[in-house]
Amino acid sequence: MLCNRVALGAMLSVVLLPAGRADEPATETDGTPTPETPAGHSDHGEAFNEGPRQAAYLMGGTGAIDFPVTTSEPDVQRFINQGVGQLHGFWYFEAERSFRQAAALDPECGMAYWGMAMANVSNRERAEGFIKEASSRKNGATPREAKYIDALRAYYDAGKDDQRRRNQKYTEALEEIVLEHPDDLEAKAFLCLQIWRNGREGIPISSYLAADALLGEVFDEQPMHPAHHYRIHLWDRKRPEKALASAALCGQSAPGVAHMWHMPGHIYSKLKRYDAAAWQQEASARVDHAHMMRDRVLPDQIHNFAHNNEWLIRNLVHLGRASDAIDLARNMTELPRHPEYNTLNKSGSARYGRRRLFETLSRFELWDELLAYSETPYLGDVEGLSEQVQRLRYVGRACFLSNQIGRGEEQVELLEQLLAEQESRRDEAVEKVAADADAELSESDLKKAQEKARRPFSSEIKTIETALDELRGHQALLDGDAEAALKLFDEAGGVEVEFLVRVELAAGRTEEAVKRARDNVKKHENEVVPLATLVDALWTADKRQEAQKQFAALRRAARSADLDTKIMERVRPVAASLEIEGDWREVEREPASDLGVRPDLDSLGPFRWAPGPASPWTLTDGDGKPRSLADYQGEPVIVIFYLGAGCLHCVEQLQSFAPMTEQFRESGIALLAVSTDSPDALAESQLVYGDEPFPFPLVSDDTLEVFRQYRAYDDFEEKPLHGTFLIDGDGLIRWHDVSYEPFNDPEFLLEEANRLLKQSEAPVRTGSE
Repeated sequence: MLCNRVALGAMLSVVLLPAGRADEPATETDGTPTPETPAGHSDHGEAFNEGPRQAAYLMGGTGAIDFPVTTSEPDVQRFINQGVGQLHGFWYFEAERSFRQAAALDPECGMAYWGMAMANVSNRERAEGFIKEASSRKNGATPREAKYIDALRAYYDAGKDDQRRRNQKYTEALEEIVLEHPDDLEAKAFLCLQIWRNGREGIPISSYLAADALLGEVFDEQPMHPAHHYRIHLWDRKRPEKALASAALCGQSAPGVAHMWHMPGHIYSKLKRYDAAAWQQEASARVDHAHMMRDRVLPDQIHNFAHNNEWLIRNLVHLGRASDAIDLARNMTELPRHPEYNTLNKSGSARYGRRRLFETLSRFELWDELLAYSETPYLGDVEGLSEQVQRLRYVGRACFLSNQIGRGEEQVELLEQLLAEQESRRDEAVEKVAADADAELSESDLKKAQEKARRPFSSEIKTIETALDELRGHQALLDGDAEAALKLFDEAGGVEVEFLVRVELAAGRTEEAVKRARDNVKKHENEVVPLATLVDALWTADKRQEAQKQFAALRRAARSADLDTKIMERVRPVAASLEIEGDWREVEREPASDLGVRPDLDSLGPFRWAPGPASPWTLTDGDGKPRSLADYQGEPVIVIFYLGAGCLHCVEQLQSFAPMTEQFRESGIALLAVSTDSPDALAESQLVYGDEPFPFPLVSDDTLEVFRQYRAYDDFEEKPLHGTFLIDGDGLIRWHDVSYEPFNDPEFLLEEANRLLKQSEAPVRTGSE
C-alpha cells in the first residue's frame, strides 16, 4: 500500500541521505567550509547552467567562415568558425554549443565566451555573464578581438533605458572594427545585421542601398557567405525583389542550418511565388527534423522551428496541397510538449499545429475528418477558454455543413453556457467593486473602477459572441434566411470568404458572389482556393468565357494541388468544357532559373519528425538483481536519472513522483529511477525505508555509462545531469527533459504521456498523385 505524501517525504529525507555524502559540507585543508556546487549545476556560474551541456561536433554545412582568434588549438578555431556561421543563421542554441566546445578545449580563449554572449541576444542576464568571462581574458587577445569584446560589453553595460543610444553606440563600435580591419568580413556582416536591427528598434535605416553595398563587399570576397541571410532581412519589407539573388544562395551557403533554407521563403512569399516559398520552408523543416532526431533536441528548443513549419502549412494551403498541409499540422500537434518550451499557452508547435489543423480541414471542407480529429488528442477538448471556444466553433461549423444539425446545436448550447459563465464572473467582479468601494468615492471614480473590473472579461466574451454569431448564421442558413445568415457571418468575422461566395451563389445573388470572389483573388494572388472559387462563381453566373480564362490561371497555380477536394470537384465542369479529361492541372514545368542549385529534399531530412530509439541497458538494483530496459518491452516507462542520495533536489523529485506511482500504473506506465549511487548505497537506502518498499525500482549506474548514452551528462565539465525520459512500449523516446535541475512536475508528465501514447490514427489523406 502506497504511503501518503507527508509520510513519504519524511522517510525519503532519511532514506536518501547516507552518511558521508552531501549532508556533510566540504572543507578546505584548514578546516573552513567551502561552498559546494549543487548537483547538476555548472562549476562556472549560473550563466553556464542553461544552454547545451553536451559536446559539439564539427557538423559541416554552417557556412564559409574565416574568423581568426587567438588560440594554439586548431580545433578551437574550427569550432569558433562553426559557431560564427551558426550565429549568422540565428541558430543560437547550437552556436552556444560550438563556442562552449571551443572554451572546453581552450579555457583562455576570450572569443569563445564572446560567442556565447552573441548566442544569447534575447537573454540579457546570461549574455552579461558570458561577456564578463570574455572581458577577463582580454589580455591574451589581439587588439581586434578586444574591440569585439569591448563593443559587446559596452552594449550590455549601457543598460535597457536608452535602447536607441545603446544600439547606435554598438553600431559605431562595429563600424570602427570595419574601418580598422577592412578585410574582416564578419565585422561587415555583423554591422549590416545591426543596421537592420536598428531599423526595427526605432533608428531609421538612412540608406538601404549603402547597407546592401556593404554586403556586396562581403560577397565579392566570399560569394557563398551566409550574410545572404541579412540581405533578405534588409529588403524583405522594402523591396523583396532586391533580395532574389541572395534568396537563390542563402540555404546553399549554409545547408546544415535550417533557418538559412527558411529565409528565402520570406522573399518568395512576398512575391506570391508560393511554390518556391514552400520548397524553401520544407527544406528548413527537413533539416530541423534531421537535427532534432539525430541530436535529441526538443523541437521548440529551436526558437524559429514552429514559425517555419506553421508558415509552410499556410503556403501548402495556398498551393492547394491539402494532404501535405494536414500531415504537417498533425505532426506539429504530435510533437512532445514541455512547460518551458511548448504548450497550448505559448506560440509554439502545439498551438500553431492545432490552429493550422483546424484551419486547413475547414478550408478544404473536410468536415468528416475535422469531426473525427475533434474526438482525438489532435483536436480534442483542452483547458483554456480560447482553445475551447475555437474547438466549439469549428466543430459546430463542421456539424452544420455536414447536416449533423442536432450535434451543431449542442455546440451552440455549450457556447451559450460559456458566455453565461463569463458574464456572471464579470458581473460579480463589478458588483464586488461597488460593495468594497469607499463611501466617499465619487460616482465618476466608481464607474472607472467598475470599468476596470469589467475590462479583463471583454476579450473572452467577444470571442464567445463571435463564435455564436457564426453558428447562428449557419442555423439561419438552414432555415432559408440567407440575408440574416450573411449579416451574422459578417458580424462574426473569421468566416472564409470562399464560403460566403457559395452562400451568395446558393441564394441567387450571383453578381455579389462574383464581385466578392474577384476581390478575394486580388488580395490573394496565385492562391489556389480563391482562384478555384472565382472560377466556380463565374461558371455558376454563366460568365463562361471569363471562367475559362481564370481556369487557365488556376491550372498554373494548382500544379501540385490535390484534386480530390470539394473545391476542385466544383471546377471540373469548366475543365470538361475545354475538353480536358482527368487531371486538368498544368504539367509541372522546369524550376525557374533564379532559384539556385537545389538539392533533393529527401537528402536534407524527413518531412515529419519522429521519435528515436532508446539505448538498451542492463543495470543492478540495491538487491543485486539485474534490471534492463528490455523488461519493459511492450510497456511504456518513465526513466528518471537522478544524482544520488546526496542531491536534495533529486529527493524532492522522487517525493513528487512516488505518490503518483499508482496513477501512472493505472495509465499503463511504469516508473524507474537510475541513480549515480552504487548498488551498495542503494541497498543501504532501501534498508532504512520504513516498513514499505520504495514504490518503483531504483537501479545503479555508478559508472555513468547510461547517463552518457542518454545525454544526461555534461561533456564539458564531465558530470552527470538530471534527466527524465518517457520511453514507449516499442522502445522509442517520446519525451525527455535534461537539465541542471530535475523535472518536478509529475502531473504534467502524466497528462503529456497519456496524450503522446494515445495519439490515434485519425483519417490520413493521401492526396492526388
